[in-house]
Amino acid sequence: MKTPSPIAVAFREVRHFKPDDWLHCEDLAVRGRLHDWTIPAHRHEGLHQFQWLGSGNAEVVFDSVPRRVQAPAALMVASGCVHAFRYAADSVGMQVSVPSARLAVAFAATPLLAARLTTSCVLPADRVRRDRQQVKRLFADLAAEFEQAAPGRTDALAARLLLLATWFLREAGDVPAEQARCSWRDTLVQRYRALLELQLKRHQPIGRYAQQLGVTPDHLSRVCRNVTGLSALDLLHERLVLEARRLLAYTEAPVTDVARELGFDDAAYFSRFFARRAGLAPQAYRSALQQGQAMPP
Repeated sequence: MKTPSPIAVAFREVRHFKPDDWLHCEDLAVRGRLHDWTIPAHRHEGLHQFQWLGSGNAEVVFDSVPRRVQAPAALMVASGCVHAFRYAADSVGMQVSVPSARLAVAFAATPLLAARLTTSCVLPADRVRRDRQQVKRLFADLAAEFEQAAPGRTDALAARLLLLATWFLREAGDVPAEQARCSWRDTLVQRYRALLELQLKRHQPIGRYAQQLGVTPDHLSRVCRNVTGLSALDLLHERLVLEARRLLAYTEAPVTDVARELGFDDAAYFSRFFARRAGLAPQAYRSALQQGQAMPP
C-alpha cells in the first residue's frame, strides 16, 4: 500500500455530511476550537481553500512567508501551498474546500483568471471592506446550500462556488504581464498543468497527457515551449522537483520515503534526478535549508 505524504491532507479526510458532497464548508470555529485556534503547517494536494475572516485576527504563513491579518479579510490557499494559521480566540469566519481540478475546469475558458489559481493570496481589510457584505453573502449562500438536501443541490453548489471563486480571482490582482499574455495565447498549457496536478506521480509519458488533451505530443510540447519557454517534459520535471523540495523542506521524511511518495521506485534514481534539476542532492538540499544557505520553496 502506498504510504501517504507526511504533510498531504487528502480531500477524503475532510468531513462530508451528504453522499453527493464534493466540496466542504464549515465555520472557522469548528477546527479553531478543536485545535486551540492554531492550525500547524501542512499542505493539501489537489485542493483549494477559500476563507473569510469576518472578525478577529490571525497570523498566517504561506510557504514560509508570515503575515498578520486583521478582519475583515479573505484568503485563498492554492493547491500545494504549505500553510499555517494562528487565530485570535473566537475569531469568526468560514472556510470552503474544493478540489483544484474542479476550478481548473470551471475557468478553462478564462485563462487570465485560471492563471491566478496557482498562487495563494491574502486580501486584507482595505481590499475587501467595500465588498464586505457581498463576500459575506457569497459565503453564507454557499453554506446554506451546503447544509440543505434540496433537489439540484450539486448544481447549485457548483454555481455558488463559481461566483465565490470568480470574486477571489478578480480581486487577486494582475498576474505578470508575460504570464497573462501567455495565458491568453493558449489555454492548452493551463489544461496540461491541471492534469499534472492530478496525475503527476504516475510518471506517465507525455504522449498519454497529449492523448487526454486531444493533441499530438509534438504540438503539446511546442505550445508549452512557446508559452513558458519549457517543453512539456520540462514542465512535468519542474513540477516534480517543486513537490520534492516541499517534502524535503517541510517534513523529516527520509529521502527514500520522499522518493516513494513521488512515484519513484528507485531512491538512488530519484536522488540523481533531483540533483540534476535542483543542483544539489536531496540530503544536501535539506542541509542547506537548515543552515540558511538555500531558500525554501
